[in-house]
Amino acid sequence: MAKTQKTTTAQQTAAVPERGYAPLQYDVKIHSLYPEGSCRASASVNLNGSFAIRGLKVMEGANGLFVSMPSYRTGNGEYKDICFPCTKEARSQLNEAVLHAYHQSLSQSRNQDQGNQNQPVPDQGQAAPQMSM
Repeated sequence: MAKTQKTTTAQQTAAVPERGYAPLQYDVKIHSLYPEGSCRASASVNLNGSFAIRGLKVMEGANGLFVSMPSYRTGNGEYKDICFPCTKEARSQLNEAVLHAYHQSLSQSRNQDQGNQNQPVPDQGQAAPQMSM
């Protein structure tokens, strides 16, 4: 499995005025992109600069991409989330912020790959200069 080290940050602010909560600011970092398999990326999120969530994954499922929260496996083989959004709206906002950062990182990675392909390749027919001592 190829691992590409990338760090992309996307900030998004979401307000929930009907409950009187302060707006959430999501600082999302995509750490690694994986071109193969069901896990497409690993990520972390800082909420309002005061609460960090590490170990999120962008997963490819039957219905498309989704965000998997950090979890542990119980004795009976069941997975339980360690932390998670408590409301549908909060989950939607978190998913949107992480997937937006993932798409930005993927686009940035593709642009870098295309830039590397446009660079001239050294002529393989000529011998490289050698240094003697």
